[in-house]
Amino acid sequence: MNQQNPTSPRATDDDRVAVDDHVRVFDTTLRDGEQAPGFSMNRAQKMRLAHALEELGVDVIEAGFPQASPDDFAAVAQIAGELRHSTVCGLSRCLPGDIETTARALEQAKSARIHLFLSTSPLHREHKLGMSKQQVIDTAVDAVRRARALCDDVEFSAEDALRTEHEFLAEIFSAVLDAGAVTLNAPDTVGYTTPTEVAELFTWLRANVRGAERAVFSAHCHDDLGLAVANSLAAIGAGARQVECTINGIGERAGNAALEEIVMALRVRAPHYAVDTRIDARRLYPTSRLLSRLTGQALPRNKAVVGENAFAHESGIHQHGMLKHRGTYEIMRAEDVGVPPTRLVLGKHSGRHALRQRLEELGYTPDETRLGAIFDAFKQLADRKREIHDGDLEALALGRDPDQPGPWRIEQLHAASHLRGGASASLKLRHDDGREVSEAAIGDGPVDAVVRAVERATGEALPLTDFRILSASEGGDAQGQAVLVVDREQRQWRGHGWSTDIVEAAALAALDVANAIARDHARQARKSPAAKVATA
Repeated sequence: MNQQNPTSPRATDDDRVAVDDHVRVFDTTLRDGEQAPGFSMNRAQKMRLAHALEELGVDVIEAGFPQASPDDFAAVAQIAGELRHSTVCGLSRCLPGDIETTARALEQAKSARIHLFLSTSPLHREHKLGMSKQQVIDTAVDAVRRARALCDDVEFSAEDALRTEHEFLAEIFSAVLDAGAVTLNAPDTVGYTTPTEVAELFTWLRANVRGAERAVFSAHCHDDLGLAVANSLAAIGAGARQVECTINGIGERAGNAALEEIVMALRVRAPHYAVDTRIDARRLYPTSRLLSRLTGQALPRNKAVVGENAFAHESGIHQHGMLKHRGTYEIMRAEDVGVPPTRLVLGKHSGRHALRQRLEELGYTPDETRLGAIFDAFKQLADRKREIHDGDLEALALGRDPDQPGPWRIEQLHAASHLRGGASASLKLRHDDGREVSEAAIGDGPVDAVVRAVERATGEALPLTDFRILSASEGGDAQGQAVLVVDREQRQWRGHGWSTDIVEAAALAALDVANAIARDHARQARKSPAAKVATA
């Protein structure tokens, strides 16, 4: 195989100087991330994400652990055969069979890497491996030599490095570097250490590993104590020039360092770190959402950089400042990470300035007297609802009941589960213009069936990316809240429905989204040049 790796430090001295301020991004979403409970993906999903990671600008994509299973081997081989810009990496234990299997999986890669790992800490040497220090070194060196005979780019990871004696870590790193390793990874396997300790270790290693100037030092940090990103940045500050991370921070236990947070920390604090990555930050949000859709795992709203609340503001004081100058409460721009423009979330803490701006965006310009009346009604509504949506505001502006924003309303609803599987739903909707539409649909369950029926009745496609039922009260007759999220037209639409019947709550949530889309289309039509000419 012996493919040449364009990002390898085994280039010329001039090349090394040219990339000295470049931090390689090693993404392990498809390996470490995918093996976490709830995040497994099939081969087609892995391929889709691999292409997205390459488009994102990831330097090294760890595609999987080929020896783990025939399916993992096939996925790594397919990814290796299709990607053309990112280096494709396969994980391998320091065993001859593993190394040969990984090399075969990477045969078609334009740029390939074999990633070897072996435990080095006293705890792992005694209880996991049953090896002496010298046996660990000999095993690692033999494995690196075998891998180098098959691939020019070899990385060695000292598993549980942060709990390994510094002197022994330097000794084994020196030995594998002499054997042909290119990248030396010192992972915080159990998420135990702190940024100060990480910085001290990487500084010490760069001063004490023989031939350190030939190596790329790498950090792989887990988030058990919530310090993965901080530890990764500390390693970079101490000279690490590769960081191992995952999209959305997924991974074993509490996860890995989040790629998007590291990338944006280096961008926002560029004067401090004086290094950068090749990541196209505008692809961060779309890639994050793609992973969420593929795994069916929703992001926390307060997730840094890519969460729904990352660029949303509800506080009236914050909103007032944002309207004056966005830099008052934002350190980066939403569009820089591919997020739709900053959204002022209207709620009980919002003020008149934010309300006026949102109404103007919706096409309403009430005078001061009318704005005052709308604001009073808005505050009353905000005391009852957690968030105020555009449909609520339009209803207030038009003097309608904000709890029934329309244009569609449910007149009748019936759903039934079938004994041999599946379910059916039928409903009748009434439009503001007087039309009545009756539709029926079948689905995997009653909720699926009722959402499909709403789609057919309204004519609005509702591709779901998230659906949750939350309890809004206690007791046997508890009211449930259905939360439904739809990705459509490069936007995320969120619908809510409340009922003691979860099927009815789901129908109301689906209709909430369909109504919001219908109202948005009506607004766009009103703003179009053709509509203005017709009105004139």
